[in-house]
Amino acid sequence: MTELDRRLYAFRSDLADERLRGRVAAGRFAAGTPAAVAVPVADIKAAPSPEAGVDSQLLLGDAVVVFDKKDGWAWIQSVRDAYVGYVRADALAEHAAAPTHVVAAPRSFVFSRDDLKSPRVEALSMGSGVVVSGHAETRGTRYALLAGGGAMIAAHLSPAGQHASDYVSVAETLEQTPYLWGGTSGFGLDCSGLVQLAMRMAGGNAPRDTDMQERTFAPVNPAGLRRGDLVFWKGHVAVMLDAGNVIHANGHTMLVSRETLAEAIGRIEPVHGVPTSCRRPQ
Repeated sequence: MTELDRRLYAFRSDLADERLRGRVAAGRFAAGTPAAVAVPVADIKAAPSPEAGVDSQLLLGDAVVVFDKKDGWAWIQSVRDAYVGYVRADALAEHAAAPTHVVAAPRSFVFSRDDLKSPRVEALSMGSGVVVSGHAETRGTRYALLAGGGAMIAAHLSPAGQHASDYVSVAETLEQTPYLWGGTSGFGLDCSGLVQLAMRMAGGNAPRDTDMQERTFAPVNPAGLRRGDLVFWKGHVAVMLDAGNVIHANGHTMLVSRETLAEAIGRIEPVHGVPTSCRRPQ
């Protein structure tokens, strides 16, 4: 029997997803209950502990399935990319309304009312889902009024289901975003998080981690690289801007930054070796 990836299948010795009955051994099985992320960014961890590192992140409005809650933690699976892990239970809400709009700017603020001079309530990342109940205009600026209270700059939002035409252009808007291991938001990104968020905004659904992405996308000849192709190393991925330049979230600059592919290969090789493959996500 093929061993299942614990990042993508919810199973523990005591509990497992009902859909895995007959495939894994567990004390009991459960279908799980639906919920949605109710905070700007929720960290997914491999263990229910504040000291555990961040494996991935969920954004406001993201749908999840909750299999267990204990000691302030929820064991969940993301609906969007199937990632499994633990998040703070108070980061989730049941019976949440489906988002009507998505944040399209790299980052944006929720204000207490439809006035940019009003107090800032919170900051949201690109990809966050919100429910808009109306619109208002103040001193020539149009605001989206949120069903839960507060207002956002209307131009920073896109209707749910409306997507960018070029995921690379989205990635370019995230240049200079800080590097963050496990990050998938406009506040901090790792290399595969940049790919996933940019593709998400363009209507794609990229897997979370580099090894998953490398397995998913079709191989392409390195001699014919073009805009939108991906170059993979062991544990790293970069996005081709054109035939010779890349953009990637990297630990060298600790930012989303640009460089030539040749520079990246030469710099990375002493530590992580040469690229393992080139892929085309079409």
